[in-house]
Amino acid sequence: MASDSILSVMTPLASPAPPRKPWALPPAGLAVFYGRPETPRLFHYFLPRLLAEGKQVLCLDGANRFDPLLIARLARQRGIAAAEFNRRIRVARAFTCFQLTELLVRVPRFVEKFAADALIVTALPDLYFDEDVRDRDAAVAFRHALDALRALAPLPLGIAVFTDATSFQGSRRAMFPQLVAQATELWRFALDREDGKLRLIGEGGGGRLQVTGCR
Repeated sequence: MASDSILSVMTPLASPAPPRKPWALPPAGLAVFYGRPETPRLFHYFLPRLLAEGKQVLCLDGANRFDPLLIARLARQRGIAAAEFNRRIRVARAFTCFQLTELLVRVPRFVEKFAADALIVTALPDLYFDEDVRDRDAAVAFRHALDALRALAPLPLGIAVFTDATSFQGSRRAMFPQLVAQATELWRFALDREDGKLRLIGEGGGGRLQVTGCR
């Protein structure tokens, strides 16, 4: 299970970059995580380090994968009361692409009341692939979502998007590279063919930084 992984950072093949702690989100900028169908759920395993450092997390959960029981288990594994973890997390769920866009637009107002250090977003752009939503309406809502993310850049907020967009087919899949073009970091989850262990491979910044997970 990825949550029990011990990760080591390998040397970048291109220009050097400061080593990232395992299962750590960026303190600033926009990081996109993709590559596996379960990616929208894997954000849980980045939370313990953030919360143990006393940081606060705002989660916009478009995939509806937030799991309080898993959060409680992760807290127990670290000897921290689940209530302490829960106090530092705020979750807002979106069931349509329009709701997710609206939540992103409202983030500045959210952080005025809850001083989040990190923003986690799931199912972006996955929710915008809904066939019940017309192409034009989905495209407009997605552009507004990207605008809202861009507007967050001045805030002292690290942003991470967890998406399964590459599992989808169709013309709307072009939304994923539009999101990536706006990102400062791109990370891909993959299973090693030899040992079946989860790998996290950094593909952004012109380099290739591989973080290896070991069960």
